[in-house]
Amino acid sequence: MYTGIIRHIARVVSNQPTGSGRRLVIDPLGWEHRPEPGDSVGCSGCCLTLVEPVADAGGLFTFDAIPETLSKTTLGAWEPGTAVNLEPPARMGDRLDGHIVQGHVDGVGEVLRIDETDGWRVRVSVPGEMGRYLVPKGSITVDGVSLTLAEVGGIKEGTPWFEVALIPETLERTTLRDRRSGDRVNIECDITAKTVAHMVEHYLSQRG
Repeated sequence: MYTGIIRHIARVVSNQPTGSGRRLVIDPLGWEHRPEPGDSVGCSGCCLTLVEPVADAGGLFTFDAIPETLSKTTLGAWEPGTAVNLEPPARMGDRLDGHIVQGHVDGVGEVLRIDETDGWRVRVSVPGEMGRYLVPKGSITVDGVSLTLAEVGGIKEGTPWFEVALIPETLERTTLRDRRSGDRVNIECDITAKTVAHMVEHYLSQRG
Protein backbone atom coordinates (compact mmCIF):
# COMPACT_ATOMS: atom_id res chain seq x y z
CA MET A 1 0.00 0.00 0.00
CA TYR A 2 1.09 3.57 -0.74
CA THR A 3 -0.10 7.10 -0.05
CA GLY A 4 0.58 8.81 -3.37
CA ILE A 5 3.26 11.08 -1.92
CA ILE A 6 6.25 10.84 -4.27
CA ARG A 7 9.64 10.62 -2.57
CA HIS A 8 12.05 10.68 -5.49
CA ILE A 9 12.37 10.84 -9.28
CA ALA A 10 14.41 8.14 -11.02
CA ARG A 11 15.35 7.34 -14.62
CA VAL A 12 14.83 4.25 -16.76
CA VAL A 13 18.09 2.55 -17.78
CA SER A 14 16.61 -0.25 -19.88
CA ASN A 15 13.30 -1.91 -20.68
CA GLN A 16 13.80 -5.23 -22.40
CA PRO A 17 11.32 -7.93 -23.48
CA THR A 18 11.43 -11.27 -21.70
CA GLY A 19 9.68 -14.54 -22.45
CA SER A 20 6.32 -13.33 -21.12
CA GLY A 21 6.77 -9.70 -20.20
CA ARG A 22 9.50 -7.11 -19.77
CA ARG A 23 12.47 -6.55 -17.48
CA LEU A 24 12.75 -2.98 -16.29
CA VAL A 25 15.96 -1.50 -14.85
CA ILE A 26 15.79 1.87 -13.10
CA ASP A 27 18.53 4.12 -11.79
CA PRO A 28 17.28 5.54 -8.45
CA LEU A 29 19.65 8.50 -8.87
CA GLY A 30 20.92 8.61 -5.31
CA TRP A 31 17.65 7.74 -3.55
CA GLU A 32 18.57 6.56 -0.06
CA HIS A 33 15.85 3.90 0.04
CA ARG A 34 17.37 0.45 -0.54
CA PRO A 35 14.75 -2.28 -1.05
CA GLU A 36 15.57 -5.97 -0.83
CA PRO A 37 14.53 -8.61 -3.40
CA GLY A 38 10.83 -9.27 -2.88
CA ASP A 39 10.15 -5.74 -1.64
CA SER A 40 7.69 -3.50 -3.47
CA VAL A 41 8.34 -0.06 -4.91
CA GLY A 42 5.78 2.29 -6.42
CA CYS A 43 7.00 3.28 -9.90
CA SER A 44 4.81 6.01 -11.41
CA GLY A 45 1.82 4.38 -9.80
CA CYS A 46 2.74 0.74 -10.57
CA CYS A 47 3.49 -1.53 -7.63
CA LEU A 48 6.56 -3.48 -8.78
CA THR A 49 8.63 -6.12 -6.98
CA LEU A 50 12.41 -5.94 -6.84
CA VAL A 51 13.91 -9.11 -8.32
CA GLU A 52 17.67 -8.62 -7.83
CA PRO A 53 19.80 -7.33 -4.92
CA VAL A 54 20.55 -3.65 -5.44
CA ALA A 55 24.23 -4.18 -4.61
CA ASP A 56 24.59 -6.94 -7.23
CA ALA A 57 22.92 -4.72 -9.83
CA GLY A 58 25.35 -1.85 -9.37
CA GLY A 59 22.90 0.20 -7.33
CA LEU A 60 20.12 -0.17 -9.89
CA PHE A 61 16.56 -1.37 -9.28
CA THR A 62 15.46 -4.37 -11.38
CA PHE A 63 11.82 -5.36 -11.85
CA ASP A 64 9.86 -7.82 -13.98
CA ALA A 65 6.53 -6.76 -15.49
CA ILE A 66 3.95 -9.38 -16.46
CA PRO A 67 1.43 -9.05 -19.33
CA GLU A 68 -1.36 -7.92 -16.97
CA THR A 69 0.76 -4.99 -15.80
CA LEU A 70 1.77 -4.11 -19.34
CA SER A 71 -1.86 -4.14 -20.52
CA LYS A 72 -3.04 -1.71 -17.82
CA THR A 73 -0.12 0.74 -17.61
CA THR A 74 2.29 2.84 -19.63
CA LEU A 75 5.24 0.75 -18.48
CA GLY A 76 5.76 -1.03 -21.79
CA ALA A 77 6.45 2.31 -23.50
CA TRP A 78 9.05 3.51 -21.00
CA GLU A 79 12.36 4.13 -22.76
CA PRO A 80 15.87 4.74 -21.43
CA GLY A 81 15.82 8.19 -19.88
CA THR A 82 12.11 8.17 -19.00
CA ALA A 83 11.55 9.86 -15.63
CA VAL A 84 9.76 7.72 -13.04
CA ASN A 85 8.08 8.74 -9.78
CA LEU A 86 9.22 6.55 -6.86
CA GLU A 87 7.48 5.85 -3.56
CA PRO A 88 8.31 3.22 -0.93
CA PRO A 89 5.41 1.21 0.49
CA ALA A 90 3.70 2.68 3.53
CA ARG A 91 4.35 1.16 6.94
CA MET A 92 1.97 0.77 9.86
CA GLY A 93 2.10 4.01 11.81
CA ASP A 94 3.12 6.19 8.85
CA ARG A 95 1.29 9.46 8.28
CA LEU A 96 -1.35 9.22 5.55
CA ASP A 97 -0.55 12.53 3.83
CA GLY A 98 -2.21 11.56 0.54
CA HIS A 99 -4.83 8.81 0.33
CA ILE A 100 -4.85 5.01 0.30
CA VAL A 101 -3.18 3.89 -2.93
CA GLN A 102 -2.79 0.22 -3.84
CA GLY A 103 -0.37 0.59 -6.72
CA HIS A 104 -2.83 -1.38 -8.86
CA VAL A 105 -3.31 0.80 -11.93
CA ASP A 106 -6.86 0.71 -13.33
CA GLY A 107 -5.95 1.94 -16.78
CA VAL A 108 -4.23 4.55 -18.89
CA GLY A 109 -5.54 8.09 -19.29
CA GLU A 110 -4.61 10.75 -21.83
CA VAL A 111 -3.75 14.35 -21.06
CA LEU A 112 -6.25 16.45 -23.02
CA ARG A 113 -5.08 19.91 -22.11
CA ILE A 114 -3.01 21.90 -19.65
CA ASP A 115 -4.18 25.35 -18.57
CA GLU A 116 -1.48 27.52 -17.02
CA THR A 117 -3.48 30.75 -16.93
CA ASP A 118 -4.56 30.27 -13.33
CA GLY A 119 -2.10 27.92 -11.67
CA TRP A 120 -1.58 24.57 -13.40
CA ARG A 121 -4.81 22.76 -14.25
CA VAL A 122 -4.71 19.48 -16.17
CA ARG A 123 -7.58 17.67 -17.89
CA VAL A 124 -7.26 13.92 -18.39
CA SER A 125 -9.56 11.52 -20.25
CA VAL A 126 -10.03 7.98 -18.94
CA PRO A 127 -11.58 4.77 -20.31
CA GLY A 128 -15.39 4.79 -20.17
CA GLU A 129 -15.71 2.12 -17.50
CA MET A 130 -13.69 4.24 -15.07
CA GLY A 131 -16.17 7.11 -15.13
CA ARG A 132 -18.29 5.66 -12.33
CA TYR A 133 -15.32 5.93 -9.96
CA LEU A 134 -14.76 9.66 -10.46
CA VAL A 135 -16.12 11.54 -7.45
CA PRO A 136 -15.97 15.36 -7.45
CA LYS A 137 -13.52 16.50 -4.74
CA GLY A 138 -12.57 12.84 -4.28
CA SER A 139 -9.14 11.31 -4.79
CA ILE A 140 -7.33 10.06 -7.88
CA THR A 141 -3.79 8.83 -8.53
CA VAL A 142 -1.99 10.04 -11.66
CA ASP A 143 1.40 8.42 -12.33
CA GLY A 144 1.52 7.58 -8.63
CA VAL A 145 0.68 11.09 -7.42
CA SER A 146 -2.23 11.54 -5.00
CA LEU A 147 -4.47 14.33 -6.33
CA THR A 148 -7.92 15.80 -5.73
CA LEU A 149 -10.54 15.81 -8.48
CA ALA A 150 -11.26 19.48 -9.12
CA GLU A 151 -13.85 18.79 -11.83
CA VAL A 152 -15.45 15.77 -13.49
CA GLY A 153 -17.31 15.54 -16.80
CA GLY A 154 -18.29 13.46 -19.80
CA ILE A 155 -19.61 10.55 -17.72
CA LYS A 156 -23.15 10.49 -19.15
CA GLU A 157 -21.73 10.70 -22.66
CA GLY A 158 -19.42 7.74 -22.05
CA THR A 159 -16.30 9.88 -22.51
CA PRO A 160 -15.30 10.63 -18.92
CA TRP A 161 -12.62 13.13 -18.01
CA PHE A 162 -11.41 14.85 -14.89
CA GLU A 163 -9.37 17.90 -14.02
CA VAL A 164 -6.78 18.32 -11.28
CA ALA A 165 -5.09 21.50 -10.09
CA LEU A 166 -1.38 21.11 -9.39
CA ILE A 167 0.41 23.23 -6.81
CA PRO A 168 4.06 24.30 -7.29
CA GLU A 169 5.24 21.76 -4.71
CA THR A 170 3.74 18.89 -6.71
CA LEU A 171 5.26 20.17 -9.94
CA GLU A 172 8.66 20.47 -8.28
CA ARG A 173 8.70 16.97 -6.78
CA THR A 174 7.06 14.82 -9.49
CA THR A 175 7.21 14.08 -13.20
CA LEU A 176 3.83 15.77 -13.76
CA ARG A 177 5.71 18.98 -14.55
CA ASP A 178 6.84 17.35 -17.81
CA ARG A 179 3.40 16.21 -19.00
CA ARG A 180 2.04 17.62 -22.24
CA SER A 181 -1.21 17.25 -24.19
CA GLY A 182 -1.39 13.78 -25.71
CA ASP A 183 0.77 12.13 -23.05
CA ARG A 184 -0.47 8.87 -21.54
CA VAL A 185 -0.56 8.51 -17.75
CA ASN A 186 -1.24 5.73 -15.27
CA ILE A 187 -4.55 6.14 -13.44
CA GLU A 188 -5.65 4.48 -10.21
CA CYS A 189 -9.11 5.40 -8.96
CA ASP A 190 -9.86 5.69 -5.26
CA ILE A 191 -10.34 2.26 -3.66
CA THR A 192 -13.26 3.57 -1.58
CA ALA A 193 -15.11 4.75 -4.69
CA LYS A 194 -14.43 1.42 -6.43
CA THR A 195 -15.64 -0.57 -3.44
CA VAL A 196 -18.87 1.41 -3.10
CA ALA A 197 -19.57 1.17 -6.84
CA HIS A 198 -18.98 -2.59 -6.80
CA MET A 199 -21.27 -3.10 -3.81
CA VAL A 200 -24.07 -1.00 -5.33
CA GLU A 201 -23.80 -2.77 -8.68
CA HIS A 202 -23.87 -6.17 -6.95
CA TYR A 203 -26.90 -5.15 -4.86
CA LEU A 204 -28.80 -3.91 -7.89
CA SER A 205 -28.00 -7.05 -9.86
CA GLN A 206 -29.35 -9.20 -7.03
CA ARG A 207 -32.58 -7.18 -6.92
CA GLY A 208 -32.98 -7.54 -10.68
